[in-house]
Amino acid sequence: MPLDDRKLSALAFVAGVAAAAPAALWLWGFMVDDALIIARYAHHLARGDGYRFNAGGPVTDGVTPLGFVLFLAPFAGEGVLSAFRAAKLLGFCAWLAGAGFLGLAIHRLEGARRKWLALLLLLASAPLGAWSVAGMETGAVMALGSGAASARALGRERAATACAALLAAWRPECALYALVLALAPPRAADSPKQRWLRLVAVLAPVLVVVLLRLVLFGHAAPLGAIAKQSDLKHGVYYALACLLLCGPLAAVAYKSLPSWARGLLAAVGAHFIAMAIAGGDWMPLSRLAVPALPGAILVAACALGHARPLFAYPRWLLGLAGPLYVLATIGPRAAAVGEKRMALIDELRPALRDARVIAALDVGWVGAASDATIVDLAGVTDPAVAVLPGGHTSKPIPHALIVKRGVDTLVLRLADQGELREPWTHSDFATRVEFNVAFMPRMTEDFVVVGASSGSLRYLVLRHRR
Repeated sequence: MPLDDRKLSALAFVAGVAAAAPAALWLWGFMVDDALIIARYAHHLARGDGYRFNAGGPVTDGVTPLGFVLFLAPFAGEGVLSAFRAAKLLGFCAWLAGAGFLGLAIHRLEGARRKWLALLLLLASAPLGAWSVAGMETGAVMALGSGAASARALGRERAATACAALLAAWRPECALYALVLALAPPRAADSPKQRWLRLVAVLAPVLVVVLLRLVLFGHAAPLGAIAKQSDLKHGVYYALACLLLCGPLAAVAYKSLPSWARGLLAAVGAHFIAMAIAGGDWMPLSRLAVPALPGAILVAACALGHARPLFAYPRWLLGLAGPLYVLATIGPRAAAVGEKRMALIDELRPALRDARVIAALDVGWVGAASDATIVDLAGVTDPAVAVLPGGHTSKPIPHALIVKRGVDTLVLRLADQGELREPWTHSDFATRVEFNVAFMPRMTEDFVVVGASSGSLRYLVLRHRR
């Protein structure tokens, strides 16, 4: 007895979930330091300290997706790591839901059954798997990107517009993707008026977030964007690398696509242009690209279903090559990051116990290891540092700022294969900021090494002699 459409739709949803889950579970240990910044904000909010990175410090805009911290606060009362674990689980669940709708959209596409081969692009995607469980907003952002693309394929224009609008409101670099998607042709015929209404619906939440930031923090962009100067050359290289290694676009045959899929492909292309304009990103595994990858996979499925087999299968194999390469080469290292970071926190927590004011570049794990006030040398959570010239790792931190803030503890990272030397200021540090701090006046006389990590993440803890 043939299955009815409702059962087939349910199976398609499950197929999408099943394709997304293995990579996320294998890469469960992946994380980045910024995830612990978000968790510290959530912890302070949960215990009544307000929207602050430092308890008792100023209210600052250190979390790019405005409002995301509110989702974590109910789980953050027990500490920073409690909020972080909740963020990983929420991101995982959100992404599985988005992947399920991606499977449902593929089911509803016209074309040959080989369209289902696109799910192998999802199964092999280390970026989607890792960033769904990174402990940041990325899992929810990926779900919104998948929801916008899937709803467009299903003919649910209101849902597509709503997902695109929320995506653009949370991640500024996704605004171009959302705008192009709003103006692109839908599956059913519509009028120019309806397209302009969708455009207004997408812009409205973005403008609301901008106004909220102006009122609450005095600036329109998040501190993370202010602190990082855009580098177009680096951004172009970053976007091209993502284009090659993320894979799905290589499976696309433009001429075989219906108009709505071409519009979705144009939105994905616009997002890669936005990534280049934004100057790329320092985080691994193509973080900025992941919101658009579900749309690229859906377009690939449409192309596979319509193209001739002689051309469809080679394109699919070419599209699969990049994700498989990343999965095999970077995946194992990415999966081990979280364990190393937690070991670092446990190892250096005793050295930070008596600190009152800590200056550091990687403030996420430091904020999880200590309740002290932290001076963020990257400027992600500190407005005074954010406006200094240079990027996150190259800002000319003035010695007066260290003195004025009453810094009694420094946390500096050694370069890979770098050794602690005597005096410590002659050691090889990881970034220009840390070199600059080490060569400030009287550092050798004023600060002494009180702790050093022993793992692959090499950090020094230095305490003021007084």
